[in-house]
Amino acid sequence: MQKYEIITDQEDENYGHIKALTDFGEVKKGDIGGKIDNYNNLSQEGDCWVYINAQIRGNAKVYDNARIFGDARIFGDAEVYGSAWVYGNATVYDNAKVYDNAEVYDNAWVFDNAEVSGQAEVYDKADLYGNAKVYGYALVYDSAKVYEDTEVYDNACVRDSAKVYANAKVYGSAEVYDNAEVYGNAQVFDSSEVYRNARVYDKAKVYDNAWVFGEAEVYGNATVFGNAEVCGNARVSGDARVTGDAEARS
Repeated sequence: MQKYEIITDQEDENYGHIKALTDFGEVKKGDIGGKIDNYNNLSQEGDCWVYINAQIRGNAKVYDNARIFGDARIFGDAEVYGSAWVYGNATVYDNAKVYDNAEVYDNAWVFDNAEVSGQAEVYDKADLYGNAKVYGYALVYDSAKVYEDTEVYDNACVRDSAKVYANAKVYGSAEVYDNAEVYGNAQVFDSSEVYRNARVYDKAKVYDNAWVFGEAEVYGNATVFGNAEVCGNARVSGDARVTGDAEARS
């Protein structure tokens, strides 16, 4: 049984929109939904729905109990499923996937082969692209960019104008913010923070309750952990270890 139809009457003010044929979820029979290109865009099963101002275009698919609303756009070969929500002015396209209970909203863009899953949220003007993955309870927001093959997960947060890219991983309850960058094969995890204009890259690791900030750089195979702080114009590289309550500054 079909739960909706595409309005094909060109004289109808809702031409091109969908119309519910039965009650399901929060949708009532007769409700007018958003615009889709064809019946492959929105499943006839589950409680998935695209609301009146939202659009699903191209080969994009929305299924299970996913919801698309506000002025959100889903196109290309993107997929939104599970109980995911995409709303506001968010855009999901290319081969991107948003699923589980994830949310993408405001002016966020998720594209290429990027994935948002679990309870993760990507919002504000954040961009997620390449093969990047954001999952768990992670947050990516403000004007942050997460891209290439990076992963942000657990309760980690990337915000402001921070960038995480290449093969980097940010996880645990770590935070990367301000104009900081984490890249290469670097890992930032536990309750550590990287902020201001700091850089962590190569195979460096920052963890425990460590902070890297200012204009500092941590790279090579260096590790910063414990309650250590690396700040100012300090450079920590090679196989260096900064730990305990140490401070490295320049």
